Parts: sequence; structure tokens; C-alpha cells
Amino acid sequence: MTTGNNEKITVKATVHAPVEKVWEYWTEPNHITKWNNASDDWHTPIAENDLTVGGKFLTRMEAKDGSFGFDFGGIYDEVELNEAISYTMGDGRKVDITFKGHGNETQVIETFDAETTNSIEMQQAGWQAILDNFKKYSEQ
Repeated sequence: MTTGNNEKITVKATVHAPVEKVWEYWTEPNHITKWNNASDDWHTPIAENDLTVGGKFLTRMEAKDGSFGFDFGGIYDEVELNEAISYTMGDGRKVDITFKGHGNETQVIETFDAETTNSIEMQQAGWQAILDNFKKYSEQ
């Protein structure tokens, strides 16, 4: 996968939970394994996270039937507690995430560099589905 023409894609969700809980669920591996999938036939059996500037993260995403899987990882460029995370993926693309807390609601906004293998619509739909799954998990 390569970066496509510096095109950026944004997905967002408002989570009905305080920013401290949202941050914890977003960053703690024991929570990541419970929400990091775009559909019910996928799962994340492994999540590792060194949430520091220069720290690495890795998640293993797999189809539950064992037919396909891949590693997703990167290195953190910026970490501001309860506010923002920026990282560079293994293929060099950038991701910026902001957490805007307002009482018992937190808006999560992810902006990422598009790749050229899949359509913009497919990429946006996939990342939005994962974010929607995060919202559902966090609001339980």
C-alpha cells in the first residue's frame, strides 16, 4: 500500500462517556481486543501498546474463520493525555486522532492518509465501522 496524493480521510463519532473512559478504552490492550474490528466475523486476538512518543503499537486483526489476517502497527509521534494521539503507520502514512470531551460525551475524530489499493469510500467505511464498534463497546 502506498500513500495516495496526500488525500486525507476523516471519520468521527460522539461517544456517550467521559473522555477519561474513552481514552482508557482506546489505548489499553485489554479493551482494544474487544472493539477493534469492523464486523462480527473479525476479531483482534493480540494488541500491544507502548503509548509514548516513539513507542510502538501492534494489533493482529484476523477473520474468525482463520481465512485471513494481518498485523496493523505504527510508531507514536504525539501523545497528549485525554486529548490527542498521532502516529505513523508501518507504510509511512500518518494518522491523527483527537478526543474532545464535554462532560459525559466525547467526540473522537480520526484523520488518516489514504492508501491507493482500496477506494476512498471503502477505506472510510472500514475505519468508520471500527470507530462505530468502539463507540458501541465504550457505551456498554
